[in-house]
Amino acid sequence: MSRFLSSPWSSLSRSGFSENLAQLRLGRRAMLAVPLLGGLCNAYGASRSTPSVLRRREVVMGTAVDIVALGDDEGAVAAAVQAAYRRMRELEAQFSRFQPDSVISRISMHAGKQAVPVPPNVMDLLLAAQRVNASSGGAFDITVGGLKAWQFGEGLQRMPDAKEVTRQLGYVNAQALVLNLVAGTAHLKKPGMALDMGGIAKLPILDEAMQVLQAHGVQDGLINGGGDVVVSGSMHGKPWRVGLRDPRDPSRLLGAVSVQGQAVVASSGDYERCFFHDGQRMHHVLNPRTGWPSTGVHGVSMVARTVQEVNGLGAAMMVMGPAAAQALARRVPGLPMLLAQADGKVWQSSAMERSLERA
Repeated sequence: MSRFLSSPWSSLSRSGFSENLAQLRLGRRAMLAVPLLGGLCNAYGASRSTPSVLRRREVVMGTAVDIVALGDDEGAVAAAVQAAYRRMRELEAQFSRFQPDSVISRISMHAGKQAVPVPPNVMDLLLAAQRVNASSGGAFDITVGGLKAWQFGEGLQRMPDAKEVTRQLGYVNAQALVLNLVAGTAHLKKPGMALDMGGIAKLPILDEAMQVLQAHGVQDGLINGGGDVVVSGSMHGKPWRVGLRDPRDPSRLLGAVSVQGQAVVASSGDYERCFFHDGQRMHHVLNPRTGWPSTGVHGVSMVARTVQEVNGLGAAMMVMGPAAAQALARRVPGLPMLLAQADGKVWQSSAMERSLERA
């Protein structure tokens, strides 16, 4: 039976989490999920009896992406990590709406004019976005890219006035994205429409980077991109541990989950790309029905075996609000899920109750 965490701090074990507190102070872009790596060496492993460990951080998709990879051959591990970052940048060049030559930008550029050829991997993700749109009753909608007056980048923050939002809502309509599977094309029917894949592209990009690591012989690894964590294998035979923050106070942890083998910890929240206006947080998860930032849910964390199980659900649940999000979670039995609500409560599914380490 699902329940609320009435006092998330009282039962946290100081001995279990104190060594990771330094990892929580990552600046203004606080992530809802953060790997708890303890005293892991920053370079290759110090012990000759265990595989070498490489940690690297590079900026991809506008966020810091960390890779932790284990292997016996230090050079091979380094080459695998380099190849993983290279593949992520290749995919970013396809899916980013901020790169004018991307496939997504070309679809938006030709809105109302003509269909655009898209490669199979882009078509697959567009189809996935349509499925999430249908399952969420329209709460998730990649055509929110039409709300162009909003700006959430550092140094480029802008809140539109109500008239602009109302006008640009006319460009938001998931049903106006036409996918032709035979021709391999995508078309936005109305001029001015645009796509934003931010809520559904990152996890598949991280997942494909993990596949690159595995193809290069790295079977034990972790990739953390802006609070979305994909893992493979284990850390020296022990499960990877991922801490879940409370977005109301990112310096503290709600608890931690242990994952190994193939697994993903997916997070969405109003804490990463945001600014304050008249004391209110304005964030990048926009409600496609209103044109304004979602309310009611500060953040969502889910644990799954595959990216496909949870991709897009976090943003959808933030838009749906607490009651509808909980109802959707109950329709997916066995899925560990945590909702940090705007009313100060933290709701977790029965599966998360069993998985979350609080002491």
